Amino acid sequence: MSINQSGWRPEMTAGDSRAPAPGFTGNKALMLEEPLIFEIGDGETTGVDLPAVARTGASRFGGLARTAPIGLAGLSEPETVRHYTRLSRQNYAIDLGLFPLGSCTMKHNPRLNEKMARLPGFADVHPLQPVDTVQGALGVINELAFWLIELTGMHGVAMSPKAGAHGELCGILCIKAALEKRGEGHRKVILVPESAHGTNPATAAFAGFTVEDIPATPDGRVDLAALEARLGPDIAAVMITNPNTCGLFERDLKAISDAVHAAGGYVYCDGANFNAIVGRVRPGDLGVDAMHINLHKTFSTPHGGGGPGSGPVVLSEALSPFAPLPYTARTRDGHVHLIEEERAEEFSAEHFDGRLDSFGRMTAFHGQMGMFTRALTYILSHGADGLRQVAEDAVLNANYVLRSLEDVLDAPFAGAGPCMHEALFSDANLAQGFSTLDIAKGLIDEGFHPMTVYFPLVVHGAMLVEPTETESKAALDQFIGALRSVAERAKAGDAALKSAPHFAPRARLDETLAARKPVLVWKDPAPQREAAE
Repeated sequence: MSINQSGWRPEMTAGDSRAPAPGFTGNKALMLEEPLIFEIGDGETTGVDLPAVARTGASRFGGLARTAPIGLAGLSEPETVRHYTRLSRQNYAIDLGLFPLGSCTMKHNPRLNEKMARLPGFADVHPLQPVDTVQGALGVINELAFWLIELTGMHGVAMSPKAGAHGELCGILCIKAALEKRGEGHRKVILVPESAHGTNPATAAFAGFTVEDIPATPDGRVDLAALEARLGPDIAAVMITNPNTCGLFERDLKAISDAVHAAGGYVYCDGANFNAIVGRVRPGDLGVDAMHINLHKTFSTPHGGGGPGSGPVVLSEALSPFAPLPYTARTRDGHVHLIEEERAEEFSAEHFDGRLDSFGRMTAFHGQMGMFTRALTYILSHGADGLRQVAEDAVLNANYVLRSLEDVLDAPFAGAGPCMHEALFSDANLAQGFSTLDIAKGLIDEGFHPMTVYFPLVVHGAMLVEPTETESKAALDQFIGALRSVAERAKAGDAALKSAPHFAPRARLDETLAARKPVLVWKDPAPQREAAE
């Protein structure tokens, strides 16, 4: 029997007598086993000898001084460096391979962006510096704001929100302020489609609204008739993700916007998937009133644990007056201006038809400077034509994955036309007893981080794959081959998949138990052993 690229043979399982027995160290060649830091060192010693400090006078800590040992293990410098280096090698990273997480846009972050973000004046800028010493940083913020307004066809943008969900809250608070200004604070219902991101209903509820679901059609898009039937005087807004979480473009968004506006509500668009349409579609032309943009998704920069994030919110002319300060808007003279609190009334009188009715501030300062610098670098290095190609390549790559695997994995919406930035599969045609989890764990043995699993909820056993625009055909072919191999094993009933992964630093865990009852504090087992003896 031939060996595949991972070295796994179909007849070999973890308990196979032909597999080598575990060694003394637990290491797997260069994949080094690493114990907890508490198991390496102890709290009584350190790697540095320090003289005892004689306390003189009263402590400046008052009643906040520590009264017990801190309980951290002391290590020497080599032990410390080796510990964290070994742990880092057990992490999967975008610099190692493709990250297929759907709806997360885990793409390569150009090193040029990092170089620019580390320039003096950007990397070391302080929010409390005198304003005349940060004009370059403010210029970067305003230039980026200009691009975001241009790319979305909107009127203004609040740059300060720190992430996607924070941006959602900003947009919903703008809508809430606008409704109260109109004397329609009684509108307390926000409609959220089944295919929306999970943060959407959470944000609406957090802002004091009641959330109602709007069903999807069999082709995975918003049911326009059901939405229109629910519209009424109690509807504040609809929150819609476009492209949606099924990886499909909402073709009826303009009709949805027109219907919601006619009923007196507003349209919030989740812009987390903007990378699929940037340079191709302007949300403002579709009637969108507010939309957050994940700079750490559409315009590169680190994502997730590599953060921090940034979620500017673009606003229509109807909502711009309610934006949090500071914000940037296109004024009557056609120019884009950064509007701060001390100049709000001046700009209101000189450049706007109505006065500014900002709901307040989202954060203390202007936002995440490092993210702004990276995003603007990404935009300027691509240019308008390059950003359009970003969307085209992201869609091309996703459709390549979809069509390459639809014969071996169930693709519930493959007949609904081309997908956008991500391909959606399910576990519908696997062998009896095999599930999406088995596919995901088997993919780890192939050297890939699993795709997003069991989301969106509208598809049973969902597997959501987003290749992004930064992956080459060669990289996609290797991923497709690996996923195809695992899927074929599941369809053939290969029992070894039920206990995968076999080659990872840790075997399959009870993830539900780990999430519900996490062990967050290390306890020395020695006292327990002594008590037992």
